[in-house]
Amino acid sequence: MRTLGAFIFGFLISAALFMTRDAQSITPSGSNTTPKQLTPQDTTRFVAHNEHMQAGLVVPRDTLTLRNPFEGDAAAAAMGAKLYVSYNCIDCHGGDGSGAMAPAFVDGRWHFGGSAAEVYESIAQGRPDGMPAWGGLIDRNSIWRLVGYVRSLERGKDVATENFTGKTVERTGH
Repeated sequence: MRTLGAFIFGFLISAALFMTRDAQSITPSGSNTTPKQLTPQDTTRFVAHNEHMQAGLVVPRDTLTLRNPFEGDAAAAAMGAKLYVSYNCIDCHGGDGSGAMAPAFVDGRWHFGGSAAEVYESIAQGRPDGMPAWGGLIDRNSIWRLVGYVRSLERGKDVATENFTGKTVERTGH
């Protein structure tokens, strides 16, 4: 019993020292002022998903709206197409985003959202059950170029597909 008590005491002391060190890391050195305000440059960027907030909860304030700096840039999308091949996206998502073992991009259905910010998150952070996180391996501008390319794949397509209930949706009248 003494061993357990000593372990708990040591754990609490370690936790207190750790929390003190973290508080000091965001307090300007040599001052007793309140911790500095973190700026967007100091923090990891997150996308607000307000549709997932429960009623009555406070909306997080530290989220940022991400915008693709290459939105509408045909040269950046062309570079994204080359990156799509060079990073082997084609192996899972298929040629021209037609789908293989991973979802297609040409049908306009995005499981985790199809906005530029949501596609960026999917590439950078990965997704459960298959999509690896590329954020630590690919620079931000390359990810944005990939985003521009994969989002462009559905434009102008008239794709017959299955809806989420599994029923075939056929295009008629042409």
